[in-house]
Amino acid sequence: DGDGHMDHLLPGCEDKNCQKSSIYLMRSGTKQWVPVLQEFSNKGTLWGFVPYVHEEATEIEIPITLRIGDYNMDGYPDALAILKNTSGSNQQAFLLENVPCNNASCEGAHRMFRVYWELMDLNQIRDAVVATFFDIYEDGILDIIVLSKGYTKNDFAIHTLKNNFEADAYFVKVIVLSGLCSNDCPRKITPFGVNQPGPYIMYTTVDANGYLKNGSAGQLSQSAHLALQLPYSVLGLGRSANFLDHLYVGIPRPSGEKSIRKQEWTAIIPNSQLIVIPYPHNVPRSWSAKLYLTPSNIVLLTAIALIGVCVFILAIIGILHWQEKKADDREKRQEAHRFHFDAM
Repeated sequence: DGDGHMDHLLPGCEDKNCQKSSIYLMRSGTKQWVPVLQEFSNKGTLWGFVPYVHEEATEIEIPITLRIGDYNMDGYPDALAILKNTSGSNQQAFLLENVPCNNASCEGAHRMFRVYWELMDLNQIRDAVVATFFDIYEDGILDIIVLSKGYTKNDFAIHTLKNNFEADAYFVKVIVLSGLCSNDCPRKITPFGVNQPGPYIMYTTVDANGYLKNGSAGQLSQSAHLALQLPYSVLGLGRSANFLDHLYVGIPRPSGEKSIRKQEWTAIIPNSQLIVIPYPHNVPRSWSAKLYLTPSNIVLLTAIALIGVCVFILAIIGILHWQEKKADDREKRQEAHRFHFDAM
């Protein structure tokens, strides 16, 4: 819900055959599960999560899983889910958009999921098994990868779908490395390491209306059951081009240690990728960060506008200069004419 605290999502079936599916949410600091999606019917067809039925040893065992990602970069995480037609055999990938709550059942969560039933690209992929988000073009916009069953029994096909979301929204991409070396680190060399599971990222900024906006994400929270998670976190900022006032990064600490391993960076530029190197782990003040920028379309539009203004100003200067030169020539001719008239 964009309050800066992580919540728990629980997708599941309320009966053995998944005739009735639901997604529940438990907000941080509460002990109550609130339904955020219970309506899985479309045009008279009832859909539900795919129950696992152990029929053959070659079958891939995939539990009910939601893949989380902010596809429209509005600051509220959306989801991908595999749903099965309860009256047939077809199963497809569906996009679940995070929208404001519009019914009494989800008032405790303030937000809910809405299923996009009519996405043509996803609807064309039959017998989907796994769907996940992936930034194929490394532009900060999350695309979709779908794994589906192929023509033969044990054959699979991979489909990639480009995200055509055209609104000039902003993002920040953060990857927290391990800050470790394969052996003893040489002197004066900062160890990068690889991405690690468990870091927590949170930002605070001001939106276009002047209200405080928060966002948070965890890095690599799952490692089994075909997790297919990105090694970094993409946080949507909406259409606000303001700097991030604060960006906090925390990493797990050993058991028994009470001090929090957290560091803060300020004035982070939107549409940038931040690579955090937590070295040494127990001294957050010594952590370093590398910032890489990804210009958005507005940079090109700003450059075009600036060039247009410069050309317009140069044209005005040229016209004024030409008029001044004509006035000087006219004045010189008048002076020359007055001199000859006086000589006579």
